[in-house]
Amino acid sequence: MSEKKDYLKSPDLLPIPHSEKNISAAGFGFIWVGMAVVLAAFAIGGNGVQSLSLGWVVLATVIACVVLGFLMTMTGDIGVEHGISFPVYMRAPFGTIGTHIPSVVRGFVASCWFGLNTYFGATAMNAIFTTLFDFDNWFICFLIFAVLQLVNTAMGIKSIERFADLAAPVIILISGWMYFTLSDQAVAQGREVWSWIESPVTGGAAATAFMVVIMANMGFWGTLTADMPTLSRYIKAPKNEKNWFKRNKGQIIGNIITYPITQTFMVIIGAVSYMAVSNYDPVVAIQGSANGIALGVLLIMIVFAQWSTNTTANVIPAATIFSNVMGPKIPFWAGVVVAGVIGIVVQPWSLFGIIIEVLLIIGGILASIVGILVADYYFLRKRRVNVQELYESEGQYKYLNGVNWAGIISWVIGGIGATIFSNYSFIIGFLLGGASYFILAKYWWFKRYEQAEIIDPSDEKYLGISVGRDWIIEKGPELEEEMVFTASTGKENV
Repeated sequence: MSEKKDYLKSPDLLPIPHSEKNISAAGFGFIWVGMAVVLAAFAIGGNGVQSLSLGWVVLATVIACVVLGFLMTMTGDIGVEHGISFPVYMRAPFGTIGTHIPSVVRGFVASCWFGLNTYFGATAMNAIFTTLFDFDNWFICFLIFAVLQLVNTAMGIKSIERFADLAAPVIILISGWMYFTLSDQAVAQGREVWSWIESPVTGGAAATAFMVVIMANMGFWGTLTADMPTLSRYIKAPKNEKNWFKRNKGQIIGNIITYPITQTFMVIIGAVSYMAVSNYDPVVAIQGSANGIALGVLLIMIVFAQWSTNTTANVIPAATIFSNVMGPKIPFWAGVVVAGVIGIVVQPWSLFGIIIEVLLIIGGILASIVGILVADYYFLRKRRVNVQELYESEGQYKYLNGVNWAGIISWVIGGIGATIFSNYSFIIGFLLGGASYFILAKYWWFKRYEQAEIIDPSDEKYLGISVGRDWIIEKGPELEEEMVFTASTGKENV
């Protein structure tokens, strides 16, 4: 088989068999604890209490997280059921070539988030070095921290889970300490944590502020909602289980329970940080409220948290996407390097001051992709996928020169709508993208390009783990040789 025909069959993008699904429900929960401790969550809390009481900010966050957690589990079923990643499945609604356009946008956003979280962690690392060794150079810390995270990610998913198991308990304990310390500091300044508002608003302005908190929460994690299959394909699930809830139990515990609890607590910490020192950046708050060993331990927590978040939520998705775009000769670790370089050259420290505005716009654009995925996977294909054809350049998903124009047009419609109505960006993007795609694909595109799993929705032909199937993709000679080399060297691909 020629290299041209093999370009869709990068070893890192092949379906994950049941035997290699090695993330437990508890492990995924720990990963979520680490992922949710991010600058965006603190910023949402700090910005929220400028207009609303903390109680209303918490309610908006819980609503956003539960809804988004359910959507994550919906898209994540693609990975659980079929063992395939986000960029691979995107070949169905966007085409074998068209998939690269929205995928690269997602990969670029993930790389920017990697850079932003690395900058946040580097400021904490720099504070540690300044305190202990009188060394003050945040940029050197930034480069060191970036390299450590990229190496950890390149070592594979099991290495990341082990790090999360270590980091999560530390993060939980120290986060509690932070809340009580900062709350006491706020109260000492006459700011009652659950009732203080910097500039109270009422009526329509209060409703808008409430929706901004919801959309900001959705905007950040909307990125992971789109490509949850890239992570969920490694989550353990029972074979021959057709019940959606039972099959996705490992996901549900993380997405609908652990994530909302952790995200809400981080939003609260950002809010009390703002009340205590008029700055939602916990690094600033910690340095103003602790010293000695306590300061060092708290700053280490910030470093661990950004590390855990970046490897799972940002570098893995971005590297997988770049590996898909560049073809089978580009291994996963090379995709990791590309993600790291982008995250550095965008100068993430310059994005710090506009984070909420960015969340609203980017979240809406990516929400359009989520809507398209849900419409394609559940309402059109009804979870049945002709997986073998996803890896064929001349197969069912080639469409018109490799592009599914129903997907591209729907994504543009959803993205424009979300940008225009940015205060409701995620909802607008999701609904417009999904509805447009359903109509265009069902009544136009799939009339021209018939889909085997829609014409014949056979369980035995087109379902995966729920009928006990591991999808096996035939590889060409060059890829067989590459896989043998990988196995002989003991390297683990993600």
